Amino acid sequence: MTVADDHQLPRPVDWSAPDAVRRRRSRHAADRRLQWIGIGAISIAIGLLAVLITTLSFSGYRAFVQTMITVDFTIPADIDPTDPRSSRRFRTVVADSLAAKFDEVERSELRSLSQLLTNNAPFLLRDHVAANPSLVGTTVTLAIPAADPVDQFNKGTIVRETPEDRRRISDRQIAWFDTLDAEGRIAAPFNWGLFFNADSRFPELAGLSGAIVGSFYALLVCFLISFPIGIAAAVYLEEFAPANRWTDLIEVNINNLAAVPSIVFGLLGLAVFLNFFGLPRSAPLVGGMVLALMTLPTMIIVTRAALKAVPPSIREAALGVGASKHQVMTHHVLPLAMPGILTGAIIGLAQALGETAPLLLIGMNAFITSPPGGLLDASTALPTQIFIWADSPERGFVARTSAGILVLLGFLIVMNGVAIFLRQRLERKW
Repeated sequence: MTVADDHQLPRPVDWSAPDAVRRRRSRHAADRRLQWIGIGAISIAIGLLAVLITTLSFSGYRAFVQTMITVDFTIPADIDPTDPRSSRRFRTVVADSLAAKFDEVERSELRSLSQLLTNNAPFLLRDHVAANPSLVGTTVTLAIPAADPVDQFNKGTIVRETPEDRRRISDRQIAWFDTLDAEGRIAAPFNWGLFFNADSRFPELAGLSGAIVGSFYALLVCFLISFPIGIAAAVYLEEFAPANRWTDLIEVNINNLAAVPSIVFGLLGLAVFLNFFGLPRSAPLVGGMVLALMTLPTMIIVTRAALKAVPPSIREAALGVGASKHQVMTHHVLPLAMPGILTGAIIGLAQALGETAPLLLIGMNAFITSPPGGLLDASTALPTQIFIWADSPERGFVARTSAGILVLLGFLIVMNGVAIFLRQRLERKW
């Protein structure tokens, strides 16, 4: 090797030189800053989520218990619980049975005394006696939900130290309540009515039963429409559609539809399903069809991504042994992509479960006092029921609004958990 060639060789890097040490420290510092920024972002997100859950829990835990008052009702022997006109007599029975527990109750105070119980107490008593006709002419002990002011007082939301003219429960009613409490007739069990009662204008009786059933029917319709159509469209676009500008235009529009605000789909459902086709307003069928329109672009995108994740060698091996393209798709590619498709479908349904705007536009925010019996019956959904309660002036609906949000979040967490389980259980790795 000549001297000239020796001068052309690259010089070895001196990693201990000050410049090299400075650059290395700068790179390491940049890595640490990026790492801390990521940790900080995750911490902020978790902190905000914790604040949300904590706030909802503190304001909504009271709705998961309900104040109940146990009363001995004396049922007259000549009363007919099946007679629609007997409601007035049952109201008298409720007032007289409460008055019998106290020595000095004037006739003018019977109305105030009856207001310790929910306003529907006569109807609850009538329905109980109608279901058990042998109780006529006897004394029956029944636990009745307390009225909302009494319930709020028992839970500490209304404080007795507050001046009487500034609270919804009077001093006389507090005295009656204390007497019943001393006798052990006041209890606060778990409020199963929050899940098994339909909506009511009285907070102590309002529940999510109708909304849960309505959401189930709407999601069922959404799944039955969006799942097969989404898979079929994705398979065609990914495997069979020719590569031309029309296909590109369809793909661009599908991606754009996935970003369209949900209220636009509500307007489409209002114009097409209600006004043009004349389908019934507030029906879960219409709600499910609107949610299917909203979920369909997401289903197509997720299914195409799952199909792309299947290795090309699977297709090539099947084609190599003589399978047709249809057989390759139905027997090999689609089964292997199904875990990803199911995961995307469940996440899409979870997103549809929490949508409010499109359901409001098709009338699923009506006041419905019974769960729907079918797809065409008027109904509400969980997000619209929360919206209704949030707009109610009664103080008891404040806690029920937060409780409804917690129930909705619980369903969303369960659905996302099922999606994660299916992905981990069924996913194939190559």
